[in-house]
Amino acid sequence: MIYFLLYLFLEVLVSVQISSAIGGLATFFEILLTAFVGISILVNFRKTLVENMTAVSYNCIDLEQFQRLNLFTLIGAILLIIPGFLTDIIGILLQFSAFTSMIVNRYNVKSGNCNASFEDENINMKKDSDVIDVEIIEHNTPLK
Repeated sequence: MIYFLLYLFLEVLVSVQISSAIGGLATFFEILLTAFVGISILVNFRKTLVENMTAVSYNCIDLEQFQRLNLFTLIGAILLIIPGFLTDIIGILLQFSAFTSMIVNRYNVKSGNCNASFEDENINMKKDSDVIDVEIIEHNTPLK
């Protein structure tokens, strides 16, 4: 309960300061713009999900980080839809993968290198492209 009251207090302070600086009409358009951005992020969430699944497949992130990154994207989109400047600032920050990666890596450090496995696969594919497969059949019976 105390955190909600603290959030509400900060939201009112930030909203009053910013809206008095930019004006009522600009505040209205900012609310509409961030709501449309939040809705478009939710609609296009499939692309973000595919990118994160690719990162998991190349061992860039583990499954726990995958879940957290997707959760932060969804929470950020919902915060963008909710009117208010503080929620919009937090929602925009949650959309940047660098910011969410800092949050995820603070609690779970990944020791692998994600580019190494991808580069190794490309090197192996280049090596295999020069190989010609040949099948040798041996006959144990003498030829006539």
